[in-house]
Amino acid sequence: MRRMGSRRTVSIVARRTSVLAAAAPTATSSQRTYRYLRIGTAATVVAIFTAVASASTTVGVLPSVSAYYYSPARDVFVGALIAASLALFALSGRGPSRALLDAAALFAPLIALVPTTPPASGAAVETGTSVVTYVVIGAMAVAIAIVLTAARSTDRIGAGISVGAAAAVLTAVAATAWTAPDAFARWAHPIATLVFFALIAAVAVLAATTRADPVAPWMRAGYIAIAALLVVTGIAYGVITATGYDAGLPPVLVCEVAALTLFLAFWVLQTVQWWNDPDPAIRA
Repeated sequence: MRRMGSRRTVSIVARRTSVLAAAAPTATSSQRTYRYLRIGTAATVVAIFTAVASASTTVGVLPSVSAYYYSPARDVFVGALIAASLALFALSGRGPSRALLDAAALFAPLIALVPTTPPASGAAVETGTSVVTYVVIGAMAVAIAIVLTAARSTDRIGAGISVGAAAAVLTAVAATAWTAPDAFARWAHPIATLVFFALIAAVAVLAATTRADPVAPWMRAGYIAIAALLVVTGIAYGVITATGYDAGLPPVLVCEVAALTLFLAFWVLQTVQWWNDPDPAIRA
């Protein structure tokens, strides 16, 4: 009797397990990849904040997040931005968002590799090797993209826009770094930062307004709020950087923390929006 009872119990458990397994949606390899990429992109902000907080215990509060390049947080700062760049390339998908995210992926490494001007007590960092590497790797990526685009018949317009934008950015970076190195060292970082977050704001607007993939009202409001706040933060950052305004809590630090937080929020929304989509590439 005990054996029969145990067999019945095992049989019931097995049936319930099979029913639950059938009911639970199975994620495809593509879905898992995109989920991890989006979560990882958001996590790069957490990594930067953690490194900055840790470094602050030894070097104090610096004028900006970027200034922590000259602190023990440097390796995490650079690594996180490079990782975010690669993830943005992988997530760019197709349509208008493709060109915007591809462009953002081009500017993220510049933020990392060409640091903000050093503190008064610090020495400037030689960035020539980093810039040369950036241009060479970028040129290789453009060449590969051209070959792949020529070999397929879909989304050639989107790919062509991305390739053209990449070629223009790489040419501008190489030309400016070669002909005006002082101006490049002074302005490359803030300009790359402004353009990067402006592009993310544009993608947020597309995510909220595209008709091909409508979103819930609360999510649309979230995207619009992120875009609007990024624009406001970008304007404040640009004015502060150009004028050198400084009062109380470092204003550039506040702007960069706000922008990174909004970037994190954007990718949290993207992760929620596309979590169960069978083809979760960005399609806006």
